[in-house]
Amino acid sequence: MDLTTRTDMKFTFNKPVAAVVACGLAMISLGAVAGTASADPVGTPTQRALVGVGSDTTYNVLNGLSEVVTIGGVKQIASYDPIPSTSLISPKAAANCQNLTRPNGSGAGRTALINSLTPGNAIEGCYDFGRSSSLTLTAVATATGGLTYIPFGVDAFTYAVAKDSAIPRDLSLNDVKSIFRCEVPEYQPYIPQSGSGTRSYWLAQMGITETQVLNTYTCIKDVKNGSIIQEHDGRVLTKSNEIAPFSIANYVAQGAGVQTDLRGIADLGNMDAKSSLNPTTTSTL
Repeated sequence: MDLTTRTDMKFTFNKPVAAVVACGLAMISLGAVAGTASADPVGTPTQRALVGVGSDTTYNVLNGLSEVVTIGGVKQIASYDPIPSTSLISPKAAANCQNLTRPNGSGAGRTALINSLTPGNAIEGCYDFGRSSSLTLTAVATATGGLTYIPFGVDAFTYAVAKDSAIPRDLSLNDVKSIFRCEVPEYQPYIPQSGSGTRSYWLAQMGITETQVLNTYTCIKDVKNGSIIQEHDGRVLTKSNEIAPFSIANYVAQGAGVQTDLRGIADLGNMDAKSSLNPTTTSTL
């Protein structure tokens, strides 16, 4: 993943968001999409020319585009939500593309696309692009044409806490690192599910590896009450000692009503005396 810290932004962390596509697909111009993004393909045709799955961070953008990008009045993009896991999808008409488990997260979306491009794989031909915020172009057979990574935006991240939280709303980056390194035992840090691009990005900023999550910083949890922690879902933060990473763009969009509001009682924190909700510059898309 291309990791950057932009000092000219109010936000501490910024990461690119993108789609990974099979080479040869026509590119589209990503403009503003008004209204609330719909879940899964809506209307006809249900099964479309370009099918994608993966990242929770970007699915609302692709869902919105899927409703307005047409050729001859026919919708061309099918973007499937990463959840709920109990709801199966049938992305293409082929028999092997029926009743599939939803890929949840950047890693899962990339893997699904690679499997779809692999001759003889159980889901061969089922997907055309993967929503991903991680640049990992795993090699695929030459005959498939390979993969292309297409960045289309920049997101920003900070930490979120419950409205009645005992955790300060203004922390330094080093303070946040201390919490996620289990140096403040009264606080409970959460991260999203395995395969999440947000998880990978956040851990990298904290200077923590997946191996250390398992063996060293065991206070970090990705499950609460038996359920996985879904990225950008503030409803997990119900206690005054809990903290989790959150996409600022997602938080703002949820508050504006352009996507489902899952903030619960979550508030965003500020890092290094920089307001998370008042940027001084505009990110270039």
